Amino acid sequence: MKRKTLLFFVLALITGLIGFTGLSFAGIEVVRVMFLIFADMVIISLMAKWFFPEKPKVKYQTVNRE
Repeated sequence: MKRKTLLFFVLALITGLIGFTGLSFAGIEVVRVMFLIFADMVIISLMAKWFFPEKPKVKYQTVNRE
């Protein structure tokens, strides 16, 4: 989910522009609800990036057996 932040942001931006620019059609309420869902997903994924950063890659070290 942390990798999808940009996707959620773009979807929230598009649905926000469609839903709140004064257009009027049958499914406008659905578009506005989708905007709220995508905006929440952006906030959740940003918080996930902030609280749970990526773990550094582990370097393996060989063990000498005698």
